Amino acid sequence: MGSKKKVAKEKPLDKMTAKELRELAKEIPDISGAHGMNKPELISAVKKARGIVEAPVKKTDSSVRELKTKIKDLKAKREEALESDNVKMSMIYRRRISKLKKKSRK
Repeated sequence: MGSKKKVAKEKPLDKMTAKELRELAKEIPDISGAHGMNKPELISAVKKARGIVEAPVKKTDSSVRELKTKIKDLKAKREEALESDNVKMSMIYRRRISKLKKKSRK
């Protein structure tokens, strides 16, 4: 009979909690100060120690432009809602505008 060992697959680094990442970082001798790191720092340190190359995420100007056009459209809709005394919809539009503004700043 064949003996098959079940190899436990490791979770992806992005799905691990900070606590799990710290435990993993303790086992790697190249990483020091793991307890003072937050999750993104731990992920990048583990990837660097394992030789995994991180591709930098580039933000394109076109996406920011698209966000700003969406914001303008939502502002117009909000003004219409305020004129028609629809307070609930104006609040919804205000929150959406706020979220898009935060995305455009990142």
